[in-house]
Amino acid sequence: MKKLILASVISFTMLGCANDTDEYIDTPLPDQQADLRDFDRDGVINARDKCPGTPVSARVNNDGCEELIEVSQEQSLKILFENDSAEINPVFAGQIEGMAEFLKQYPETSIEIQGFASNPGDREYNLNLSRNRALFVQDKLIGFGVEPSRVTIIGYGEDDVEDNSPTDEALERRVEATVIGFKGDFVREWTIFTKLPK
Repeated sequence: MKKLILASVISFTMLGCANDTDEYIDTPLPDQQADLRDFDRDGVINARDKCPGTPVSARVNNDGCEELIEVSQEQSLKILFENDSAEINPVFAGQIEGMAEFLKQYPETSIEIQGFASNPGDREYNLNLSRNRALFVQDKLIGFGVEPSRVTIIGYGEDDVEDNSPTDEALERRVEATVIGFKGDFVREWTIFTKLPK
């Protein structure tokens, strides 16, 4: 028992001496040169992230930018008219409304409406008639909410610039337009931050 007490006193004295003679040294702080955080949680640290704020679940490259895929869609308009008339048959209203919805879906696109006329009649008259047909379709599109600045019209009269071969006269009395819309979407990928459904 005396030996145990003596050993305890000796070890306490030695420890006390060590603490009294050595200076206390603070825990060193790391000299961090870069921000190692990842605010947008895409797996690329802020210091290297050239595209902060990438969408959650987007596949990113080494710069932290999402990989995009381009989606394109085409919409066409073809409206036929009675002889010597610019009045739009109600049967084509759904087609015009569909084009208006398409243009709203792709706000970067614009549309050129092309009017045509059949051969019979004065050339100048047919040119004005084709413009009026295109103008009436333009007015309908604007009525469905398309911005006027996105719509242009052109009248070709009886000159069919796309096809000079003889066609049915009824098919020459027309307005047509084709619009191609492009949208970019990002490639989705599972990451360590992805939450799985429970």
